[in-house]
Amino acid sequence: MAELALVYDRVREDEKMLFAALDGLGVAYDKVYAPQLSFDFHSAKPPEWKVVIERCVSQSRGYAISASLEAWGVEVVNPSLVISNCGDKLVTNALLAKNKIATPRTQVCFDGETALKVIEEMGYPVIMKPPVGSWGRLLSLIRDRDAAETVLEHKEVLGGYQHQIFYIQEVVNKPDRDIRAFVADGLCIAAIYRNSRHWITNTARGGKAENCPVTPDIASLAERSAKAVGGAVVAVDLMEDPTRGLMVIEVNHTMEFKNSVSTTGVDIPKKIAEYAISRIK
Repeated sequence: MAELALVYDRVREDEKMLFAALDGLGVAYDKVYAPQLSFDFHSAKPPEWKVVIERCVSQSRGYAISASLEAWGVEVVNPSLVISNCGDKLVTNALLAKNKIATPRTQVCFDGETALKVIEEMGYPVIMKPPVGSWGRLLSLIRDRDAAETVLEHKEVLGGYQHQIFYIQEVVNKPDRDIRAFVADGLCIAAIYRNSRHWITNTARGGKAENCPVTPDIASLAERSAKAVGGAVVAVDLMEDPTRGLMVIEVNHTMEFKNSVSTTGVDIPKKIAEYAISRIK
């Protein structure tokens, strides 16, 4: 067994690029298919890995694996605490606010009637997001009271833990783009614009990637955000407000980069691999 492992549950282009980066660096590592993993907490023989790169698409699976490995003293990139901090937008926003990092105005409440009052007080339009989710799914742009009542009714009828938390955010008067900044080893190494005429600019929803020069402001905000959530390897999503400047939307703990290497000219998977290797020593 090697000292380094990469744990995955789906081989996407991102994972293929990470495999190639590790191969190119000539380091011995194990490819570990997460669904076939099991842990015996009563075993006298812990895993021999010193560092594990966690790349599960499933957040709950990645969190469970990271927490299990950490119990044996294995360092995980990223740790379970970072997954917890980034995987829930409510927690992320609370940590960003604690560290005085600018974000769009956001309110959280736990009852449909209260949520409607909050929305009316904030003023239309607003965006409602699930606290846990990715790829721009289940976002609602609410333009009036009728839409608000409909979305709130749907959430209450659907039930479930996530639908009982109402995460409400202002609509920022931004250009037809946002910014994704990549942080590795705590430093901002690259950034892209995600361009779209749709209000959701995520590349998984059709946004087009374009190189974004890393300005001192972008680098500082991305690095401070990474530090706020405790992550050394993360992607930070930013918005440009014409009057207030840059604001952080969210921080991603298992970042995707397949559209960003050729766009920026930065070998992002190699940077991640180099960071993981450095942690072995």
